[in-house]
Amino acid sequence: MGECTDTHTHIVTYDSTLRDGEQGEGISFSLEDKLRIVERLDAFGIDVIEGGYPASNPKDIAFFQRVASMQLSHAKVAAFGSTCRKGVAAQEDTGLADLLASGAPIVTIVGKCHEEQVTRALRTTLQENVRMVRDSVSYLVSQGVEVVFDAEHFFDGYEANPAYALEVLRAASEAGASSIDLCETNGGKLPMHIYRVVSEVTQALPGQRFGIHCHNDSGCAVANTLMAVAAGATQVQGTVNGFGERVGNADLLTVIADLQLKMGKHCVDDLTQLTGVANFVAECCNVTLPARTPYTGQSAFAHKGGLHASALARYSAAYEHESPEAVGNEQRVLVSELAGKASLVTKAKSLGLDLSGQPNLVQEILDDVKAREAAGYSYEVADGSLALLIMRHLGTSKPHFTLESFRVIVDDREDEGALARDAESEATIKIHVGDARYVATGEGVGPVGALDNALRQAIGESYPEVANIELVDFKVRILDESVGTNAITRVTITTSDGTHTWGTVSVSENIIEASWNALVDSVEYGLTRMGK
Repeated sequence: MGECTDTHTHIVTYDSTLRDGEQGEGISFSLEDKLRIVERLDAFGIDVIEGGYPASNPKDIAFFQRVASMQLSHAKVAAFGSTCRKGVAAQEDTGLADLLASGAPIVTIVGKCHEEQVTRALRTTLQENVRMVRDSVSYLVSQGVEVVFDAEHFFDGYEANPAYALEVLRAASEAGASSIDLCETNGGKLPMHIYRVVSEVTQALPGQRFGIHCHNDSGCAVANTLMAVAAGATQVQGTVNGFGERVGNADLLTVIADLQLKMGKHCVDDLTQLTGVANFVAECCNVTLPARTPYTGQSAFAHKGGLHASALARYSAAYEHESPEAVGNEQRVLVSELAGKASLVTKAKSLGLDLSGQPNLVQEILDDVKAREAAGYSYEVADGSLALLIMRHLGTSKPHFTLESFRVIVDDREDEGALARDAESEATIKIHVGDARYVATGEGVGPVGALDNALRQAIGESYPEVANIELVDFKVRILDESVGTNAITRVTITTSDGTHTWGTVSVSENIIEASWNALVDSVEYGLTRMGK
């Protein structure tokens, strides 16, 4: 088959995040979320954005009303629905009427191509199903809209009865469908199967534009999509970050990157927006983008092994298949017990600290890091704590305050009912800032929140900038489950100043002590970043 190098071929991108993506478990969009995503995908250069089912619910009705007034620079919005019902003329079908009433310039209708789906799910005849497809497409085209026909269960249907599956496609094509998108609905086919079938279909219906819609149940959605393009498909469907029903759809962003960077196709003009789009949509979904997502994930260009980091310093392509900047991501060198000197020097530089020309100090810091990680620390997600550690070895660390003591009290009373939660925490701390001594008491639902509030009160007069430092995530991990409540606990905290985020870490057999030390690091590093 070989790699395609035709740089003049534009592959039409069809995004289904707002419909298929929202069918994923735990994914839900507000109306404003959907409109914001449309704006972002339009700016990115996506060709078609599927908005959902018109009239299926009040939110989607409002969506099509609102999106009609948006000044999109590139994308067209598609309304999704089904063919007319069995025994109902297309011009009398209420579902098709709703699609037209949406005002969307593109209408995508789904129809059956698998004879068993027709007879058992639709409970109609094979010829009536062909009639439903032909009449629906023909009627919609006659009303002035562009029609995409989604051939549902196509690959299973083609395997069972290729003649009938092709008959359905031919009906849609002759009726005027601009694109026929072959759906691998159950997600179980492998790339070689997809390539063979798409090749045969494109040869059977020359001149018809075809697309591909894959699910990821066998882990092959992206690969299947690429093979369909290699076989002649010119439209690709998918969702941002692969969100979707069951294990998800083809990740449209990975597909776009692969098509442009690996196959010489054109999808969007500015691929550097890729990572930003991935994170934007993940944020709208209120989920974290998986770190190991190809191209856009936090770990996509992260390097931990000392050998890797050493080679990267001299030749970045040694362990990176593409430049992270090409997709809007960045190279990250992780420092851990696996790190070498090159990793540490590179990481320190990214933190604004210069260790070059100090090999003995580098080894000293590296030994310290490895000893601490053996004790349970993890600096991969704790840039703040790592920076402070390096600064202490450099002799440039200047603590903003010192602790005299702290005390935490948790007050709980008899709960009423299984879900009652009325515990309250109070923390008192004694802090020294220079020659001044401060005593402050803070309250919170939990002990860490109470300590955080008390610390802010104690140092707020000396460092009002602390008001801009916010704890945004808190994680606890038990490192040795076999010893029960005496286990060593690792606490990691993520903190933000509204523009940047950083992590801090601490380890102790006492969870409160570990939390306090990680909290102190987060504030110390935040103030240091601000030049205090």
